[in-house]
Amino acid sequence: MTTASFSGSNAAAVAAAKTVLITGVSKGLGRALALELSKRGHTVIGCSRAQDKLTSLQSELSSPDRHLLLNVDVASNSSVEELARVIMEKKTVPDIIVNNAGTINKNNRLWEVPVEEFDTVIDTNVKGVANVMRHLIPLMLPRGHGIIVNMSSGWGRSAAALVAPYCASKWAVEGLSRSVAKEMPGGFAVVALSPGVINTEMLQSCFGASASAYQTPEAWSLKAATMILNLTAADNGASLTV
Repeated sequence: MTTASFSGSNAAAVAAAKTVLITGVSKGLGRALALELSKRGHTVIGCSRAQDKLTSLQSELSSPDRHLLLNVDVASNSSVEELARVIMEKKTVPDIIVNNAGTINKNNRLWEVPVEEFDTVIDTNVKGVANVMRHLIPLMLPRGHGIIVNMSSGWGRSAAALVAPYCASKWAVEGLSRSVAKEMPGGFAVVALSPGVINTEMLQSCFGASASAYQTPEAWSLKAATMILNLTAADNGASLTV
């Protein structure tokens, strides 16, 4: 792995080409990160439930034929199991996994959040991360190295009213990441990464029009890509922020 001593454009120049799996790649942070990594010469394995957006993204990636975009529901164990099968078949085991797929409840007090909405947040944000790690870590282990980035949130380290299901899910991601980090052999890192406050659809659902005051996913991806590419085994178990 490249060491973390480089920064900015230097890191992009010196980082060896990597294969990066990104979940939730059809919009927001996942989409921006995929585009930025492809510009830097890396190979993207992207997954989402939105086939039309995957098709659109494929054409926008640099060297489109180099990348693999698949229709996957991370909340479904069998869907992620099939993702792992395809990755093995195509011999494209990732060097880095970015568990980015996520959702948030509509602003509401806990007792007013529909049970189906609560379940969707937990199934996507927690079980989705676990499903990907369950099926992809065994593929990475024989290589002796790998980085797993589980997207957390400032609300995975603090709390706010009206988003209790989301806060609970991101606190779970923090705990899950720290625990799995202790289970990994040398050469690997599992980290929880808070992206900071970004103007995404999820932020807009909480903040409304004031979300526009925050940076765009495209601006965020410049710094995030460099940071993620330069993570090493020394970062194992860390809770980081872009």
